[in-house]
Amino acid sequence: MSGKPRLTYLNGRGRMEPVRWLLAAAGVEFEEVFLETREQYEKLIKDGVLMFQQVPLVEIDGMKMVQTRAILSYIAGKYNLYGKDLKERALIDMYVEGISDLMHMILMFPFSPPDAKEKNIDSIKDKATNRYFPVFEKVLKQHGQDFLVGNKFSWADVQLTEVILAVEEKIPAVLSEFPQLQV
Repeated sequence: MSGKPRLTYLNGRGRMEPVRWLLAAAGVEFEEVFLETREQYEKLIKDGVLMFQQVPLVEIDGMKMVQTRAILSYIAGKYNLYGKDLKERALIDMYVEGISDLMHMILMFPFSPPDAKEKNIDSIKDKATNRYFPVFEKVLKQHGQDFLVGNKFSWADVQLTEVILAVEEKIPAVLSEFPQLQV
C-alpha cells in the first residue's frame, strides 16, 4: 500500500469529492478504484476492509481509512493544510463543519423527489446566502487576508471553494452579494 493514495468509491462526487479536492490542493497524485457492482462493495465488507461497512475508503501510508472527516483530517495534517497550532486547527474545524452542513444539503439534492427540487434549491440558496456565506465573507473582510486562517492556504479554503462551486452549479449568481468569496 505504498506510493500514491488509493481512493475507492462510486463513480461520482459524493463524499469522496472533498478528499479528491484536498489531495489535489496538496499536489498529491492518487489512484481511484470505482465500485461498479454490488459484489465489489460486498467483498470489501466481507474482507473486513470497511470498518463501518461504507465508503469512501482511502488507502494511504499503510492504512485503510474510512470516515470522510478522519480521512480529511489526516490528509490536511500530513500535507500542512491544518494550521500551525491548536487554535488554528479549531478555527479550521469550525469552518469545515459549517461548510459540511451546507454541502450535505447539496449532496442530498439529487435524491429529492422531483416535486421537491425547487423547494430544496430555495432552501440551499437561503442557507447559503443568509447563514453560511455571510460568515466567510465577514471573516475574510475583517482580517483582510486571502485565506480563512493564518493567512495561509488550508483545508478550510479548499472546502469553501468546493462548496461555493457546488452552490454556483445550482444557483449561478449566488455570490453577487459576497465580493470576498468571488474567485
